Amino acid sequence: MSEEGSKVLKSAITSLMDGKDLSREESRLVMTEIMQNKATDAQISAYLVSLRMKGETVDEITGSVEALTKKQTALEHKYENIVDTCGTGGDNLSTFNISTTAALICAGAGVAVAKHGHRSVSSKCGSADLLKAVGVNIEIPQKSVLDCLDKIGIAFFFAPKFQQSWQSSQGPRMEIGARTIFNILGPLTNPARIKRQLIGVYDTSLMITLAKVMKELGAKQVMIVHGEDGLDEISITGKSRIVELINGEIYDYTIAPENFQLLSAPLSSIQSGSCLDNIKILKSILKGKKSPAMDVAILNAAAAIKVSGRVNSLNEGIEFARESILSGKAKEKLDKLIDLTNDTKKQIH
Repeated sequence: MSEEGSKVLKSAITSLMDGKDLSREESRLVMTEIMQNKATDAQISAYLVSLRMKGETVDEITGSVEALTKKQTALEHKYENIVDTCGTGGDNLSTFNISTTAALICAGAGVAVAKHGHRSVSSKCGSADLLKAVGVNIEIPQKSVLDCLDKIGIAFFFAPKFQQSWQSSQGPRMEIGARTIFNILGPLTNPARIKRQLIGVYDTSLMITLAKVMKELGAKQVMIVHGEDGLDEISITGKSRIVELINGEIYDYTIAPENFQLLSAPLSSIQSGSCLDNIKILKSILKGKKSPAMDVAILNAAAAIKVSGRVNSLNEGIEFARESILSGKAKEKLDKLIDLTNDTKKQIH
């Protein structure tokens, strides 16, 4: 990296500060320069902040995804309808880790899951933090991750193991401490190259934009969700907005717990503190103990099951999700994941 940094970044920053959108190709070039360590930390920070202030467009996000995935090795697997439940994070509502719990329930229902995730940035217990805390070895090699996926139908794709080129931006992102385009890019860069996803977002203004991005990237079925309480998941406290991409068509609608014979509950009933609290909630759900936490996990798992194509409605998905828990299959998936990622067999009790 030269002392002057990247000319591409300089030009992009100037355009963004003037309120101008970048083209898909310009965005691809900028992200490539960042990944190749050609930009200074100051340039990366200025770019991320100015892009966030202007608002990310479909072309800017799509071009960035294309640059990042080009640096990844696409991982081959046997599952056509595999799903991910990775969201943007950043809602700052301190709920328990709903997306990871939903992923386990989804896998227990017979749907293959490539759970992409990282350690916590904005939440108290990210997917990597939670899985590590219950005994999953998140640091296994790529081949072992694929072995897990092949043998039990679920695997955790720990982002740093697959996105090493992101390291050049880590310092500026941590120092900024606010949401940037990288929060959006995480769910869109799963190394399993999945075409079906449940994506929770922190901002409703992103919903249609992300649906259009996923369409550009060739996704088959995607559900982008946001609770009216601000939750980046389908919420149990009241209404949630859903933007769904199905075979190139985009649908925008609202749901509420009572649509599915579920009781509304206050946000406090699904909030959590430390990872230890998250573990207690996860154990309780997988044992089938009825609670608002179990209901919200079932509702989000149902959405993931629906986008897999296994069922045609959320009501059907709820039946599959509930059976996954009550039959013990969701807990069994976690036990097997712990077992396969460690030399010594461990169980969650």
